[in-house]
Amino acid sequence: MSDIADASLAWDGVKRIEWADRGMPVLRQIRERFAAERPLDGLRVAACMHITTETAGLIRTLQAGGASVALAASNPLSTQDDTAAALVEEYGAEVFARAGTDREGYYAHIHQALETQPDLVLDDGCDLVNTLHIDRPDLLGTVRAGCEQTTTGVIRLHQMAREGALRFPMVAVNDTDTKHMFDNRYGTGQSTLDGIIRATNTLLAGKTIVIAGFGYCGRGLAERARGLGARVVITEIDPVKALDAALQGYAVQPMSEAAPHGDVFITVTGNREVVNGSHLAVMKDGAILANSGHFDVEIDVRALEEMAVDVHRGVRPQADEYVLADGRRLVLLAEGRLVNLAAAEGHPAAVMDMSFADQALTCAWLAKAAETLAPAVHDVPEAIDTEVARLKLASMSIAIDTLTPDQEDYLSSWRLGS
Repeated sequence: MSDIADASLAWDGVKRIEWADRGMPVLRQIRERFAAERPLDGLRVAACMHITTETAGLIRTLQAGGASVALAASNPLSTQDDTAAALVEEYGAEVFARAGTDREGYYAHIHQALETQPDLVLDDGCDLVNTLHIDRPDLLGTVRAGCEQTTTGVIRLHQMAREGALRFPMVAVNDTDTKHMFDNRYGTGQSTLDGIIRATNTLLAGKTIVIAGFGYCGRGLAERARGLGARVVITEIDPVKALDAALQGYAVQPMSEAAPHGDVFITVTGNREVVNGSHLAVMKDGAILANSGHFDVEIDVRALEEMAVDVHRGVRPQADEYVLADGRRLVLLAEGRLVNLAAAEGHPAAVMDMSFADQALTCAWLAKAAETLAPAVHDVPEAIDTEVARLKLASMSIAIDTLTPDQEDYLSSWRLGS
């Protein structure tokens, strides 16, 4: 039995899901293939993901392949209640999600999704897999395998595997080239700035934007912030990534040096307290704090609350203003949660088209291959990544070259020299 906020919102959700579907041509092709081939026939899938119109496209594709799907939210602030209603009322999925639910409700929904005794699990942040292993080990015997689609979740899975705690194979869909390139770089780069602009209506041109982390997400953010006329400062712990940022022309500094000068701070590291109390203490009046990492731990919100003498909630939608003892005001967006999903709509459908195509094809592969895989973190087969890129190019009417027989011989031989 689903748990959603308002079933009467279903038609609004259907309209938005159909609009998003226009921007997801690769997933549509896979859905048609799945409907004909039924690679997931009879399988139960439990997913913990953002309840958005784009996610609805993936759920419908899995259903077309023969799976029954139970879906819980991976972030209460990203849940779209109309999408949840449409998935239940129009598309026949089980959904356990309500926008804005508290921590207790969040985990209750994950438990409800797990009660379906899934064969496959899809996770976004590893909370579902973590709950399975800690709270519901009695269900581990039914789970064949699963997929994880975010960097933070993959980090947690590798920790579980190193400790020998992971009980079934998990595939790091996050680590495919197509996901890194499209989702992390282009998706996060655009949608994060979209969320900041919607929440604050600030002009980014001329501002100093401090970006914590120069992985794929950080690079995408830096490119787009610079394109909007901002001065970009990068903070990093990895010398190779820091060097890369410097050679691309960005200023690179420790956060302690950048903190007094930044107008906007964005964290995309997957780690905790990247912006901490000592940084908050020296920030300028009006500094904006935003997080686009998966969990709400990258900005030390507890320290901010302890430092504040007053808090003005909702000065704008998804913007809270913290007044410090000296009169400075710091503006926290989306409670320190994912700003691109809480204050905006997340990635455009064209981005999620590739990420969810990776997910769908990996699920079909796991339906056959799971029994041959050890309980560890596995890569997506290269053929799947290549197929998704090929389908995307075709949908964009882009053709590429192919190797001639002579070129293939040259690349496969060590005997031919200059």
